[in-house]
Amino acid sequence: MVNKIILVGRVGKDPVMRYTPGGAAQANFSMATTETWKDKAGAKQERVEWHQIVAWQKLAEICGEYVTKGMLLYIEGKISYRQWDGKDGTKHYITEIVAGVMKMLGGGQKKEDKPQETTQQGPSVQDDSDIPF
Repeated sequence: MVNKIILVGRVGKDPVMRYTPGGAAQANFSMATTETWKDKAGAKQERVEWHQIVAWQKLAEICGEYVTKGMLLYIEGKISYRQWDGKDGTKHYITEIVAGVMKMLGGGQKKEDKPQETTQQGPSVQDDSDIPF
């Protein structure tokens, strides 16, 4: 049997980091995937699906350090269904994607690194009036 999912989408919010009492890292964030098509009238239609992503251990630490809202990610993992009883006795359900592989598409930076404008000094411009060609 196989429980595998592959998603390519944009991060909806910065990961929230948590640690279990045993010290295991956990990162939670949302991710949006978009499907587009043309309807019978030829008008473009779009559907956005939101997914809850959970990463554990070293992958969680990497997500916490590098993943930010708006990034394009490739996530490979498995679907997990959980349920629990709330304090008021109501049943709660959640479907999560437990990430096993994460790839940043289109580059990435640490959260602390802010894009800085850099200038590169090129070769000095010379008067080319004495060049023979």
